Amino acid sequence: MIKLAVFGAGRIGYVHALNAAALPSVKLQYIVDPVPSAHLDDLAAKTGARIVDTDTVFADPSIDGVIIASSTDTHAELILKAVAGGKAMFCEKPISLNFKLVTEVAEAVAKAGTPCMLGFQRRYDPNFRLVRERIQSGASGQLEQLVMHTRDPSPPPVEYVKRSGGMFRDQAIHDFDMARYLLGEEIRTVYAVGGCLIDPEIGKAGDIDTAMITLTSKSGRFVQMNNCRRAPFGYDQRLEALCAKEVLYVENRLKNSVMIGSADGFSVAPPMNYFIERFADAYRAEMVAFVEMLQTGAAPLASMEDGLEAQRLAEAAMVSMTTGKVVELTPDWRPGSTP
Repeated sequence: MIKLAVFGAGRIGYVHALNAAALPSVKLQYIVDPVPSAHLDDLAAKTGARIVDTDTVFADPSIDGVIIASSTDTHAELILKAVAGGKAMFCEKPISLNFKLVTEVAEAVAKAGTPCMLGFQRRYDPNFRLVRERIQSGASGQLEQLVMHTRDPSPPPVEYVKRSGGMFRDQAIHDFDMARYLLGEEIRTVYAVGGCLIDPEIGKAGDIDTAMITLTSKSGRFVQMNNCRRAPFGYDQRLEALCAKEVLYVENRLKNSVMIGSADGFSVAPPMNYFIERFADAYRAEMVAFVEMLQTGAAPLASMEDGLEAQRLAEAAMVSMTTGKVVELTPDWRPGSTP
C-alpha cells in the first residue's frame, strides 16, 4: 500500500487528494494546511486522512510520497524537504516565483535523484495526448504551426493576482509547456505583448489580463499563444496544430453534446465551467501516473526539468513584454540576461 500526504486543501489540493484517495493501492495518510476550515475538515472526512503539520509528514518514514498543492511560496521549501527525506513528490507549478530558487531546487532534485513529477495536467488529457502521438508517429507529418487559445471565464480576484506570479507564470505556463511537448524540441525565440484590456485593478496590481506570445522553435517552426483572463462564453481552451499532412484540432469540451433546434435556430451547451471540470480526466490520470512512478519507477510525462523550462519561457515572455524586444533563448539564458 502506497502512503501519501497532501500539502494544501484548496481548490487543486482538494482535487488531488480525492483522486489519490480513490486509488485502491493508495492510503492518503495526512493532509497539511495551516488554515483551519470546514473545507479542510470535509476533505479529511472524505479521504480518511489526518490533519497534521509539516514536521509530522517528514518525520514519518512510512510516507512514500507527497503531493505539493499548497501556495506557490511554499513549493520550493517542501520540495527540498522531500529531497532531504527521500520522499517522491508531485508538485504543482510553478516551483517558485524566484527563478534563481527554481534552478537551485531543480539542481537539488537532479543531484539526489529523487522521483519528481510536475503538475502539467494537459499532458495527461487524452485529446492532447492523441495530438502528440499522431505527430510523433509521423501520421500527421511535420508540425509547422501551433496555435493555442487559453482564456478564463472571468478575471481572478485581485488578491489572487498579487500572489500568483503574473499571468505568464500562472496561466500561460501550461501553453509554454504544451508547445515544448508537441514540438518535441526547445524554443529559440520568445516575443510577447500584453496589457490590461479587461480589469484595471489587475494592472494596478502589476499584472496583465490579455497577451499574445509568439515562439520560434530551434528548427524554425512557429507557435502562437493567445491568452486572456476573460472569454464571454466561459472557459476557452483550444488548440490547432498545422502539420504537413493534416490539421489537428482540440476544441472546447461542452457540458453536453446535445444540439437543440427550433424556429429560432440551433443552439448547443456552453463549455465546461473551468479548468477543474474541463481537465477532470487528466487530473485523475495524473495521480495514476504518480502512483505508477512510485510503484514501478516509470518516468512521468512532466518532470522537474519540464517545469524549469516552461518557467524559463514564462520569464522570457515577461522580459520581452517589458522591453519590447525578441528574447533569444540561448541554453544559458536567465532573467537578467541581455534579451
